[in-house]
Amino acid sequence: MNYKKDRTGDVPFGLHDSKIKQVEFKEDTLFLHMDEIYRLDDDEKPLTGTIEFTKTDKDECSIMVFNRPFGYDGQKNFSGECISLDEYNEKYTSAEFEIVTEGYNGYDTIFQGWIWRKDEDPIFAIMNIWNMGDMIYHIK
Repeated sequence: MNYKKDRTGDVPFGLHDSKIKQVEFKEDTLFLHMDEIYRLDDDEKPLTGTIEFTKTDKDECSIMVFNRPFGYDGQKNFSGECISLDEYNEKYTSAEFEIVTEGYNGYDTIFQGWIWRKDEDPIFAIMNIWNMGDMIYHIK
């Protein structure tokens, strides 16, 4: 089943607690392969699938990876790096990005959450996706 989230409507899915297992680009289309996508009805039923972002500008997509949580030990500044999605794929091979907060603002989609790698503490990160097309949920 395919569901399209356009700029004016809602889709009955939420991504809180979902994990991005793989980030993939094909030309100007971004695919996020998910472990679970939650159907927002009475019982929040988990489903599997892929999210497709059409008309994506790869150069405008990035991930801010924090060295420590913002505000940690009274420090109110950012410590970390901002990397491209290609750099993320290279640097965080086989990692999972757990979405804690999702935001949709015009052509920007922002996911905040944790990068999980085997046998390591999670790292806080913010993923920014810029696309002029649709966000399509491909549910298996």
